[in-house]
Amino acid sequence: MSVLTRDEAQTRARLLDVHHYAIDLDLTRGDETFDSRTAIRFTVRGDEGTADTFVEVKPAQLRSVTLDGQPLDPTALEENRLALKDLAPGEHELRVEAAMRYSRTGEGMHRFTDPADGETYVYTQLFLDDVQRVYAAFDQPDLKAVFDLTVTAPEGWTVLANGVTEDTGEGRWQAATTPLISTYLVAVAAGPWHSVRTEHRGLPFGIHCRRSLAPHLDTDADELFEVTRACFDRYHEKFDEPYPFDSYDQAFVPEFNAGAMENPGLVTFRDEFVFRSAVTDTQRQTRAMVIAHEMAHMWFGDLVTLRWWDDIWLNESFAEYMGYQTTAEATRFTDTWTDFGVTRKPWGYDADQRPSTHPVAPEDVQDTASALLNFDGISYAKGASALRQLVAWLGEKDFLAGINIHFERHRFANASLADFIDSLAAATDRDVHAWADAWLRTTGVDTLVPSVTGDNGSRALTVRRTGERPHRIAVGLYDQSPGDEGRLTPRERLDIDVPQAEPRPIGKLPALVVLNDGDLSYAKIRFDADSFRTLRESLSGLPDPLTRAVVWNALRDAVRDGELPAATYLDIARAHLPHETDLALVDGVLAFVSGQVADRYVTAEQRPAALSTLAELCRDLIRRTEDGDHPGLRLIAVRHRIATAAHPDTIAAWLADGTVPGGPELDPELRWRILTRLAVLGATDEAAIAAELADDPSATGQEGAARCRAALPDAEAKARAWEAMFASDDLSNYLFTATAQGFWQPEQADLVRDYVPRYYPEAVALAARRGPAMADAAGRWAFPAHAVDADTLRLGRECLADADPIPALRRKLTDQLDDLARALRVRETGTA
Repeated sequence: MSVLTRDEAQTRARLLDVHHYAIDLDLTRGDETFDSRTAIRFTVRGDEGTADTFVEVKPAQLRSVTLDGQPLDPTALEENRLALKDLAPGEHELRVEAAMRYSRTGEGMHRFTDPADGETYVYTQLFLDDVQRVYAAFDQPDLKAVFDLTVTAPEGWTVLANGVTEDTGEGRWQAATTPLISTYLVAVAAGPWHSVRTEHRGLPFGIHCRRSLAPHLDTDADELFEVTRACFDRYHEKFDEPYPFDSYDQAFVPEFNAGAMENPGLVTFRDEFVFRSAVTDTQRQTRAMVIAHEMAHMWFGDLVTLRWWDDIWLNESFAEYMGYQTTAEATRFTDTWTDFGVTRKPWGYDADQRPSTHPVAPEDVQDTASALLNFDGISYAKGASALRQLVAWLGEKDFLAGINIHFERHRFANASLADFIDSLAAATDRDVHAWADAWLRTTGVDTLVPSVTGDNGSRALTVRRTGERPHRIAVGLYDQSPGDEGRLTPRERLDIDVPQAEPRPIGKLPALVVLNDGDLSYAKIRFDADSFRTLRESLSGLPDPLTRAVVWNALRDAVRDGELPAATYLDIARAHLPHETDLALVDGVLAFVSGQVADRYVTAEQRPAALSTLAELCRDLIRRTEDGDHPGLRLIAVRHRIATAAHPDTIAAWLADGTVPGGPELDPELRWRILTRLAVLGATDEAAIAAELADDPSATGQEGAARCRAALPDAEAKARAWEAMFASDDLSNYLFTATAQGFWQPEQADLVRDYVPRYYPEAVALAARRGPAMADAAGRWAFPAHAVDADTLRLGRECLADADPIPALRRKLTDQLDDLARALRVRETGTA
C-alpha cells in the first residue's frame, strides 16, 4: 500500500477544500466483506487551469466510481490510490462504491464473534491511515469535513457512531451530522451491545459492551459514570470552550490494539477494562486515567487537530498529562502521578535511550509509515513529563490561559507546534519558544547528580547536569527520625533551577538528598555516597510514595546503565518492598525484578537464586496481608508468586483447592495464570487445558488456552504454536499475542533454541503479509527476549541489514536488539 508523504499532503491541502462526506455502510453482506458507498463534495481552489490529485481507498472490490456524474474506470486503482485528473476549479462530487474486507487485526473494520454466546460485533479503528479500509477519502488530518453516516445492520443490532444514532427501521440507522472532523476520527461500532445510558448537563452519556460482559459492566457502571461526570465537569472548569459534540458514548470493544481511541462522541476502549475478575485499585485508577485521557482529546485532538503527523505529541502528550492530572484532581484516585512515575515514565526513559529515539516534536516525519512509529514512550510519557515541567516553570494559570487561547484560535481546525507555542506565548512573558527548542526539539535523557560540599553545619548543594535542558526541580532533604532509624523525616524541599548560578546552602549534612523530589522534571538522577547508604537502609521509611517512586526509578536506571549491580537492586527490593504500601510501586518493582532482572540481567546460572528471592519476597507480602485489610496488595503478591514459581506443588494445590489459603478465591484470571505457569513447568497437559476452557469458553478463556498450549514443554506443542503464528494467518491479533506470550520461556531455552534463528525471516514475512498491527505484535511479543546471547544479537542485526522488514517491524526489532545489547552489557560488566 502506498504511504502518504508530507509533501503530497501539503500539495493536496493547498488544492482542495473538502466540505462533506455521505457514507453508507451495509454490514449485512456476510462474514468476509461489507459494502461501502461514499459521496464526497469538495472544491478545487484556483481560478484557472486544471489540476490532478487522488483519493485513497483499499477495497476488496472497487465496483464503481463517478466524478460529477461521469464514470471513472475502477481498474485504474493503483494499490490504494485512484487518480482524479484534470479537475477544473470549483465544486465537485465524487462517488465510490466498493466491497471492503473485515479485519481480524484490529485495523479498519474489525469483526469479532464472541465464543461465549456466538454474537458478532464490528467496530472501526481508522487511525492512522486505515480510513481507506472502510470508506474512500482524502485521507489526511488537515482536510476536515462534515460527515453524514448511515448503516444497514442485522436485526437486533445497535449502531453507535460519532453522533446520536436513530433506528429508522428495517435495519437502517442514521447518525447525526458531525461538525468538522478529520477523516481518521469517524467511528462506527455495531452489534447486539449491552448498553447503560444516562444524561449529564443535558447530554446523553452511554457505556456499552458485549452482552457476555453485561454483568461485569453493570457492576462497575456507577463508578464509570462517576469518573466520566467528574472529568467532564473538571474540564469545563479548565477550558473555556464547551464540549464540542452532541453526545458522549464509551464502547468497550473486543481485540482492541490500543488502550483506547478518541473518536469524537464515541470513545472505543479495549474491553479488558470491563473487569470480569478481581483487580487492584491501581487498575481501577488506570481505567479512570484512560477515561480522562480520552476525554481530554475531545478538545486537544478532535476540536483542534494536528496539521500533520509530526505533531502527534500535540494530541498524545497533552492527553497523557491531562489524563493523570485531571484524574488526581477530580476523582478519588489522587495518587496518579506515583503510578505515572513508576510505570509510564520508565517507558519514556527507555525509548529515549535507544537508537530509534526522536524529539517529542520531530521535524522529519516524511510519511504516514514513519509517523506510525512515533506512538511510543516519547510521544506519551516523555511529552507528558515535558508538559508537567512546563507547568512547573510557567505556572498552571498561564498554561491554561495559553491552552484556551489555542482552542479559541483553532477550534474545528488544525494547528502545529508553532501555533501551540504562539498561543502559550500570548499568555506569558516567559520565553516559551526557547523552552520548546530545548525540550521538544531535542533527544535523550539528562542526568542530574548531587554534590554536597563544606563542613558539617555549613554544607552546600551543587547539582551537576549531563545534558543541555534547563530544569526546575525540587530537592528533598531528609534526616533520620530520632529514635527510629528506619524512618526518614523531611527537613526541607528546595526549589532549584538547573543549571545553578551558585551552590545552594543547606545547613547540616542531611541523611538523604533526593533530586527531582515530586517528579516534576524528566531526568535520570543519581545519589551521593551518603544518600545511597541511607536509602539502602531506609528507603521504605520515606513518607511520600511519589518520592519513593523517584528513588526506585533512579535505582532502576542505575541497573540498566551498568552502575548498580542487579543483585544489589534485588537485595534492596527484598529488604524494603515487604513494607511498601503503594500498590503501583509494589507492582512496578516486582515487574522489573521478574521481567528484567531475573529473566534478562542475571545469567541462567544465577536465575534460580533470583527467583527464590522473588518467591520469598512475595511470601512475605502474602503473610503481611493475611488480615484481609490489603486485598490489592495481596492480589499483586499472589500474581507474582504464581509467575515466578520454580516448583509446581504450591500453586497446583491452590488450583486444586480453588483458593489461595486465606484468600483470594481463584477467579478465571488467576486460574489461567496458574495453569500457564504449570504448563511452563511441565506440570499440566492438554486435557487439563481443555477442561479449563470448557469451564471458561469466553474470549479471555480462548486466549488463556492458547497461551497455555504454547507454553507446554513439548516439541509437538511448540511446533503447533509456531505454525499457528507464522505459517497461517488465521489467528486474530489477540490470539497471536497470547500464543507468542506462551511460546518463549527461559526455563525452556534448550527446547526452543532452533526457533531463534527462524524468528527473524518468518517475522519479516508475517509483517509483510499482515501489516503494521501484526508486525507490532510479532516484534513485541514473539521476539525471543529470553535469548540474551551474542548470536541472537548478530542474527537480528543481519536481519535489519539484509531482510528489509516493513517499517513497523524494523522499529520493533531495532528497539528489541538495543535492549538485548544492554542486557548483554549488564551481564558482561559483572554487575549482574
